[in-house]
Amino acid sequence: MSTHKLCWGGLLIICWGVLAVGQEPGKVIQHTTVKLTSPASGRAMYTSYCAVCHGVDGKGGGPAADALKTPPADLTVLSQKNGGKFPAAHVATVIGGESNVGAHGTKEMPVWGPVFRQLGHGSTAEYQQRITNLTEYVKSFQAR
Repeated sequence: MSTHKLCWGGLLIICWGVLAVGQEPGKVIQHTTVKLTSPASGRAMYTSYCAVCHGVDGKGGGPAADALKTPPADLTVLSQKNGGKFPAAHVATVIGGESNVGAHGTKEMPVWGPVFRQLGHGSTAEYQQRITNLTEYVKSFQAR
């Protein structure tokens, strides 16, 4: 079995487990396979990896949000909470799993850095492209 299939299979199992543990009685979460996205598209990566919890609009109201113990962050107010400046370096470290942010990297929130490294077969350039483009996409929907 290829590394790619193992990576996605493992991620899918983690996501299923996280969602199953946090859901309320009677809450049903529909499971789908994770699709490979281009590292060149921040939007495609966000839609595939983040929107299920943070919502398509980034406000934290994705379809899986209600099943989590800790509500997903409203990503549209990151600049507002940082004195009007988008905290790009901080967002990149959170996405990559290099930050101590409690909501990212807990049992409920996958850390994407290791997944992105595996997707690029260890390519530092591809890993950085994924982090940078995803960070830039999050920046694009900041509240004005």
